Amino acid sequence: MNEFWIPLELSDCDPNPFVQFRRWFDEAKGEMLERDAISVATSTPDGQPSTRMVLLRHVDDHSVGWFTNYESRKGRELTENPFASILWYCEPRGRQIRMEGAVEKMTSGESDAYFATRGRGSQLGAHASSQSSVIASREELEQRVREFDAEFAGREVPRPQFWGGFRLTPNRFEFWQHREDRLHDRIVYLPSANGWSLERQAP
Repeated sequence: MNEFWIPLELSDCDPNPFVQFRRWFDEAKGEMLERDAISVATSTPDGQPSTRMVLLRHVDDHSVGWFTNYESRKGRELTENPFASILWYCEPRGRQIRMEGAVEKMTSGESDAYFATRGRGSQLGAHASSQSSVIASREELEQRVREFDAEFAGREVPRPQFWGGFRLTPNRFEFWQHREDRLHDRIVYLPSANGWSLERQAP
């Protein structure tokens, strides 16, 4: 048995799933190449799904979030069908966390604040890339970066209005711990009158 495959009992879990998430997230520090990577699944209004990896950039006591181009495929799908699920996977510890719920755009102030922390190259890239659209070549993209670099020379790069954050407010969490013989531990959190209820589900 892997030394990191620690059994997960209901009694081990914090009553608050956000506290439990931070506990597992903190325990993975230094053990993953990209600890912030999450998979985000969206769908069209008629139920056609799509998924991709993004970076988790926001966690508070009620929501989690990421930043993207609002005109990208995921941006359009979240605008038309504002529900999503995310998956955080920690291979070294055999753990995964699933969250599902409604999604909304972050405020302009929140998006501005995060955009200001990004490197200048990433800021220019946000302007230059019409995410999910067809481009003729890599050179076309790099030329657009050069053009915006010249346009914003000597000053801060402003956040483009089509770029910003999404916030997911979970109404379901699942904490999954790998165990031998596929008898994994699955603990699910669901909203209740007093906060959250916890239940074990079969693997």
